[in-house]
Amino acid sequence: MLHIVTDLMYVIAATVWDVLPIVIIIFGFQLFILRKPIPNLKRIFSGFVLVLLGLGFFLEGLEAALFPLGRLMAQQLTDPRFILGDDVEHHLLWWEYYWVYLFAFAIGFSTTIAEPSLLAVAIKANQVSAGSIGVWGLRIAVAIGAATGVSLGVFRIITGTPLYWYIITAYVCVLIQTMFAPRMIIALAYDSGGVTTSTVTVPLVAALGLGLATTVPGRNPLLDGFGLIAFTCLFPIMSVLAYAQLSEWQASRNYKAKTP
Repeated sequence: MLHIVTDLMYVIAATVWDVLPIVIIIFGFQLFILRKPIPNLKRIFSGFVLVLLGLGFFLEGLEAALFPLGRLMAQQLTDPRFILGDDVEHHLLWWEYYWVYLFAFAIGFSTTIAEPSLLAVAIKANQVSAGSIGVWGLRIAVAIGAATGVSLGVFRIITGTPLYWYIITAYVCVLIQTMFAPRMIIALAYDSGGVTTSTVTVPLVAALGLGLATTVPGRNPLLDGFGLIAFTCLFPIMSVLAYAQLSEWQASRNYKAKTP
């Protein structure tokens, strides 16, 4: 118990040091550039304290639970005894890792839905668009894209195929989609790809990738373990653009059906 408290205090102290430049810039501009008093100083100070405590607890929780859990799940799901049973001498083929793909999709979807940054963007998009962009519609579209990206990234790790094949192909698809997507959704779609790589998704996805690269035969954690986060960031752009295009097509179809 004592070592947990000690580790937590160390993490909080490191968090204070990391957040200090942000505080200096914000307060410095407010006091010396804008030359205006800081409104609600007590409330802002208490908010910073809560943020620091929350970040400290969160980071300690990552090290204590999420990182080990991601590695453990990767090890267990790729264990030949789990996949093949008694026939452990059989060489595993890429389609026999179907439990890994299913887990990757599920973890990508659930962590993205739980992302606070995605929720914040979805709420603001709903407010600015006067309700035409649904909060849950956007979140689910982003989550499906992230889950697909994580699953495809896991497939890349298992097969050992080059990362740039997938990234270049995906960006070509994004460029083509951008040319035909509704103009109002393009910037939001690109932002939606960025908010997926945040506090909840990144630790689990990174741990999963490193765990797979460590346990799958012939893979190097440094060469193959990274890259999943790029998939998690890129594929939501495609899914949000596709969601907007499908919505526009459906609206146009309904309008034509009602028009005599």
